[in-house]
Formats: sequence, structure tokens, C-alpha cells
Amino acid sequence: MAVSGNPFLSGEFPKFDFTAFMDPSKLAEQWEKFDITKAADQFKVPGLDAQALVEYQKRNLEAVASANKIALEGAQAVIRRQAEILRQSVEEASKALSELNAAGTPQDKFVKQAELAKDAYESAVANLRELTEMASKSNGEAAELLSSRVSESFGEFTSEIKKTAKKK
Repeated sequence: MAVSGNPFLSGEFPKFDFTAFMDPSKLAEQWEKFDITKAADQFKVPGLDAQALVEYQKRNLEAVASANKIALEGAQAVIRRQAEILRQSVEEASKALSELNAAGTPQDKFVKQAELAKDAYESAVANLRELTEMASKSNGEAAELLSSRVSESFGEFTSEIKKTAKKK
């Protein structure tokens, strides 16, 4: 590969397959091959500690991984709850059909049908609210983690720039 003054066109960066960000297994494989310290050395700025910046970015990646884990666990909990709701719904539908068939006159059947429809609607709204709250909670936790890390990252970067300015 031709030598270039642009660190994105030479050294470690051209070796990294950025399309791997779309596939977690490929991304993990890429990170194992990618030497971030070599890439950081390509961006030598007088007085700037490239290794410190690498460490900051490492913490950023750890925060993203933790946020993804929280979001995934939340999604799994929602899916488990949905399966439980489905099972309960099937049981309730079976019971409702039995009750509807047991109703005597056509008027009794209409009344019973209206009661069952109302109960089913209220149950569906309650379940939807519960699932929404579950998803919102886990996504909120993940977002808070990322937001906190972004704030820390800006502070770290600003501190590093101030150190560099003091050295001049």
C-alpha cells in the first residue's frame, strides 16, 4: 500500500472492515485483529497523549457494550413476558368460549360477549402498558449509561487538550 500522510489511508485503518459494525460476530473478529495502539500512534499530535485517548475510547466501547447488554436483556425480558401473556390469553380465550357457550338465551350470550370483550380489551391495554414500561425502563437505563459516558468522555478529552496546551 502506498505511504500517505493521511493516517486514515495508511497503517492500521485501511485494514479494518468498517462494514463489520453491522454484524457483531464480524466486529468482534475485527477487533481481535485490529491493533488500536498502532492506529493511535499514526495520529501523533505533539504533546497529546495518544495512549490516553485510546484508553478513553476503550471505555467508550465498554460503555456501548454494556448498554447493548442492558438493552438485549430488556428485550429478552419483554419477549419472555409476551410469551407468558400469550399463554394466559389462550387460557382466558378458552375459558371465555366455555362461558359464552354456557350462557342460556341469545340476550344472555350478547351480554356475556360484551363483558368478555370488555375484559379482553382491558387486559390487552394493561399488558401493552406493562410491556411498554419494561422496554422503556431497559432502554432508559442503556441511554443513561451512554449519556453518562459521553459526558465523561468530553471531560477526559477536554482535560487532555488542556494538558497539551499547558505543555506549550
